[in-house]
Amino acid sequence: MTDRAPGSVDIHIVPVTKANRALVTALRLAPEQVDFVAGNADSLREARSDPDARPRAVMAGDQIVGFLMYDAPKDDDEARIYRFMIDRAWQGRGYGKAALRAVLEEIQGLGHVRHVSICYETRNEAARQLYRGAGFVEEGLDEDGEMIADLILAAAAR
Repeated sequence: MTDRAPGSVDIHIVPVTKANRALVTALRLAPEQVDFVAGNADSLREARSDPDARPRAVMAGDQIVGFLMYDAPKDDDEARIYRFMIDRAWQGRGYGKAALRAVLEEIQGLGHVRHVSICYETRNEAARQLYRGAGFVEEGLDEDGEMIADLILAAAAR
């Protein structure tokens, strides 16, 4: 997906590969955000042992500006976005919103997913606003005290 307005940068997602892995692990959150998301290196290690994990680098043009990871098992109608971050130097430019649209488009393109869930720390108001703005509806807290939000995908888009 590309998200372009006049004079804006192309935002898209690409798989994390050996070639871009170091750049993904070098991404950093602001100090006050560190407790909100697992580290990218830990996430990529987790992805190696999870065949359903789909790690993605968020690109602004040819620059890696963020990271996300989701799963969408073929035998399940639910996809789960369980990592999502934009590097502290690139925040506040709309990249998170554009990356969320890109990953939702990718998930819809899989064809078997009917809804997408995401969890986030209840103290993370920026995440809450981002996901609410995309149509996610809060469902309640999970066993770790994180908010679960769900988005029903439009039937015509599947």
